Amino acid sequence: MQIDESNPQEVMQALSDVQRMVASKKKSAMVSKEHALPGRSEVMSVSADHYVLKNPMKGPWPAGFQVCVFANGCFWGSEKGIWRLPGGGIYSTAVGYAGGYTPNPTYEEACSGQTGHTEAVQVVFDPSKISLIDILRWFWEAHDPTQGMGQGNDRGTQYRSALYYFDDEQRQLYESSKAAYEAALKANGKGRGEITTEIRAASDFEGDVFFYAEDYHQQYLAKPGARPYCSAQPQQVSLPPFEQWCPAELQKKHAPKLPTEFWTTHGPKPHCVIRSPNEPIKWP
Repeated sequence: MQIDESNPQEVMQALSDVQRMVASKKKSAMVSKEHALPGRSEVMSVSADHYVLKNPMKGPWPAGFQVCVFANGCFWGSEKGIWRLPGGGIYSTAVGYAGGYTPNPTYEEACSGQTGHTEAVQVVFDPSKISLIDILRWFWEAHDPTQGMGQGNDRGTQYRSALYYFDDEQRQLYESSKAAYEAALKANGKGRGEITTEIRAASDFEGDVFFYAEDYHQQYLAKPGARPYCSAQPQQVSLPPFEQWCPAELQKKHAPKLPTEFWTTHGPKPHCVIRSPNEPIKWP
């Protein structure tokens, strides 16, 4: 098949097809640090502003805003689902590669499984308008976190589920919500057993935990000519009420801003991100 190398969308689609074929054939085992690709010092160039939200793609961020990094399958759909959360709390999102060894990897390198990275989303949010618990609820409910090295049709270490924390409060919320969601999945007979989501400190990694992906991947599903692809497998199981699992000393600070009614109407469903508008959800 002829590929127009001047067309980034066509190149990206061809790479995605090759990536899935290669990933399905290789072992789903993490590369060691010693065998990971060397990467480069040059930082990936991305647009100055978010394609949908129109806010900056890179910091410094406004005072009081927080950052979280997660991975739950192909980053195209993961990013769109998060930027659509309502209330103006999501300030900026970006896709990239996280949790690996290779600095500033390319898409091709991440697809090879030889960087240690997983496709990830960086979220910058205003905690006065949206809670980390709201983001975590979307994270857990938007995929099947029991699938190990992959999500749906996308297989390989670069699709593993992960949460990276920047402080101890994030760690506590990640770990306690994981335990609660695992129990909920088992009670409903969903998933494939124990949750396999990787939870690690951002400080565990040399340099940065998150590296920006190429500009054509940023807000990909909102751009003209985008391929409407999403292989996430939501299990249609709700994260239990935060009072049941959030540490008591964190409940007031991190109480969710989005009500149960929002999730009933707009909670993650199979293929929801490719069937929904690009703009943030209006609620109520």
